[in-house]
Amino acid sequence: MTDHDPDARAEERLRRWRLVLGSDNDADGTGVGLTGADLQRDSALEALYGSNTRRQGGLAGSSPRVARWLGDIRTFFPSTVVQVMQRDAMTRLGLADLLLEPEMIDAVQPDLDMVTTLMGLSGAIPDRSKQAARLLVRAVTDDLVARLESTTRQAISGAINRSARTRRPRHGDIDWPATIAANLAHYQPEYRTVIPHRLVGHARRRSHIDRRIVLCLDQSGSMADSIVYASVFGAILASLPAVDVRLVVFDTTVVDLTDRVEDPVDVLFGVQLGGGTDINAALAYCQQLIEQPSDTVFVLVSDLHEGGVRTEMLRRFGQLVTSGTTAIALLALSDTGTPSWDADNAAALAELGVPAFACTPDLFADMMAAAINRDDVGRWAADNDIAVAQPPE
Repeated sequence: MTDHDPDARAEERLRRWRLVLGSDNDADGTGVGLTGADLQRDSALEALYGSNTRRQGGLAGSSPRVARWLGDIRTFFPSTVVQVMQRDAMTRLGLADLLLEPEMIDAVQPDLDMVTTLMGLSGAIPDRSKQAARLLVRAVTDDLVARLESTTRQAISGAINRSARTRRPRHGDIDWPATIAANLAHYQPEYRTVIPHRLVGHARRRSHIDRRIVLCLDQSGSMADSIVYASVFGAILASLPAVDVRLVVFDTTVVDLTDRVEDPVDVLFGVQLGGGTDINAALAYCQQLIEQPSDTVFVLVSDLHEGGVRTEMLRRFGQLVTSGTTAIALLALSDTGTPSWDADNAAALAELGVPAFACTPDLFADMMAAAINRDDVGRWAADNDIAVAQPPE
């Protein structure tokens, strides 16, 4: 088919409509019959979506049959379409329950939705399926690390180095652009040069920790995507020699997963999605982890639906701000948008000086760099066209 063949273009459109509409007897109005691979595509679509009138789907009763179906859709449809069909199969075919079988886990295409589904099933996955489940999750987290690691390491390392500037640098450590900017008042026109009364440079890397980052993750089901990304960033940050990362997850109980932070797969299989939410209890625990407030960045990833004592939660946030800790509330760390969140609590945090907003993974590293530099993170968010919760009027 070419762009100059209107008959072929029309035939292709009808063929696609035939696949979309589905039909047993080509009575869909297109007049198009299917052959070859198109028949197999139609069969895969029929099994999941059925027709407008009678199709009900019929794979839920047979795990091997669903596994074959998953293989078929990966053969006949592009990756983006496969991910949509897998998500739809969760509800239409009961795929979530069938993922407890090893052959099913082997058949699905790894993606973020599969990971969050397995997180929700982690307590029920039988031993014979656990290794396959971990390999699927590993494929997704490895892909995210590859996508995010370089920019994150560069942004965070650069921020730490900038925050460690010294006014008496060695010659090789002088930051010449910053030095020139700091001495423009001493420009000598006749020599066309600046006399540097004050040198600005980077301190040499020290052997001790420069920043502690406390990541506190809400285990609510709506936060599943955010937990996946936070676990990946936690592992990347933990690999930096000047950063000490503490990772805490919570619902109505608090679990410290710092000993697993270097491996996001271990973190994700240590998470229990669902349950209640006690932010106050999580804050009480995290306060114990903050030894040098001015060198600590505390990041709460939560929709702020508090099931604990709200007044105590706000009081503890106030203590964090007063102590000099940089505190941030991320309503989501995800590409999929902000879930339902408690606007009253977000506004109350804004009044305390704690910015509350949703952040995409691609901007997280820049946000952390701003926090490490002790910049106004709320202003950083606004400068990046991110809606930030405002104090009550």
